[in-house]
Amino acid sequence: MKVPTRNSKYSFNLKIFKLHNDKKPTSPSPPTSPVISAKRSSWRASWRSALGSKSKSIATASDSSGDPIDLEAEPAYFERSRCHSHCSSSCTEPPFPAIQIPQGDELMSMPWFGMDIGGTLTKLVYFEPKDITPDEQDREAGILRNIRRYLTKNSAYGKTGHRDTHLQMDNVEIRKRRGSLHFIRFQTTDMGNFLSLAKQKGMAELVTTVCATGGGAFKFEQDFRDQVNMKLAKFDELDTLIKGILFADLHNRTECYYYENARDILKSEKKQFNFSQPFPFILVNVGSGVSILAVYGPDNYKRISGTSLGGGTFLGLCCLLTGCTSFEEAIQLATKGDNRKVDKLVKDIYGGDYNRFGLPGDLVASSFGQMHLNDKRVSVSREDLANATLVTITNNIGSIARMCALNEKIDRVVFVGNFLRVNPISMKLLAYAMEFWSNGTMKGLFLEHEGYFGALGCLLQFNGEL
Repeated sequence: MKVPTRNSKYSFNLKIFKLHNDKKPTSPSPPTSPVISAKRSSWRASWRSALGSKSKSIATASDSSGDPIDLEAEPAYFERSRCHSHCSSSCTEPPFPAIQIPQGDELMSMPWFGMDIGGTLTKLVYFEPKDITPDEQDREAGILRNIRRYLTKNSAYGKTGHRDTHLQMDNVEIRKRRGSLHFIRFQTTDMGNFLSLAKQKGMAELVTTVCATGGGAFKFEQDFRDQVNMKLAKFDELDTLIKGILFADLHNRTECYYYENARDILKSEKKQFNFSQPFPFILVNVGSGVSILAVYGPDNYKRISGTSLGGGTFLGLCCLLTGCTSFEEAIQLATKGDNRKVDKLVKDIYGGDYNRFGLPGDLVASSFGQMHLNDKRVSVSREDLANATLVTITNNIGSIARMCALNEKIDRVVFVGNFLRVNPISMKLLAYAMEFWSNGTMKGLFLEHEGYFGALGCLLQFNGEL
């Protein structure tokens, strides 16, 4: 079977290396970092050896949108460069200008960031170096020191900014520097507050170009230019997503997991999954909307489907139906509700199971199918409405994902995206849907760093690490 490719030629155009789909590394190389176990699959070692070792020193300044609203230290997406071009002729994204790479062994100044400006949340990944030399300490400007201290000593910033401390990755090597990765998020609606703060703190003195991925890299480009005199260098959203996933799994043995006994949601248990041989897999990215990819290799993938009914739909409907004001509140309501008081089930139509087609009586036949009845509307609770909304969205996503997997003849489906953040109920519903409709032949897989892969991949790609 001929494996589909995103393009016959994939080029980073960073003057670091060029990778062709038809000339992938085939022989393994020893791991380049003690963090990487020799037992990890050969494609990773060879890929990292073939690509990472060729890269020249380059700073990381990838951006998705600044920090939380009252952030005292802005993400200094350092890099005084222009952007990078690797879109294929079939890509629908706007073209990206080429990045200027420093010559020789010169390292760009800290701090190193990667950002992903999404429709609902902005995600930021900050690399904190742990191997700072005395000379570097002497040269380090006060503002850089303050940024590092502020970001790493706090877990909340302003009204909507949060650092997910449980996701912190230590002892990570990037550009021959060892340190920790910190994961920060805030609402994209607070972008104006971030830009105001960046202006107050004199970020333009440190940074002239901010690298970004996500739709906000286009939406807020003029705002960055007008308010803080910074340019936005843009990276392809799907490229960064995949590279972030592979890097995280490479450095975190417990990154991938699934739910055992998925058909019994109350008794299902989280179990680690060995993702050391990942390809091929279906990747379902659930953000405000949903994109579905078939991934055959590190640079070999295609977008095969998607839907507008995603996390943004869930939140919007919950706000309308329940009066909630945040994603966290909507999820809390959903965990306490019962969709069976809202939806019409198979047993409501047939009086029990529909054995001819193997449909159990508790299966949803019509989402919100009972809400045309006045007595049902009067008795239903906010929690029930939130739960029914969540079941509706996850059922739709699970159904599309399964059909895509069948069409591509792939039995591994990975779900990522910020819709899954603080949302185990959705993951269990997706796991149930995949296992039930596939008769146990497919598993829904999940990743610990969920919605941060775009920001992480943006940081790594701009840094020439992958």
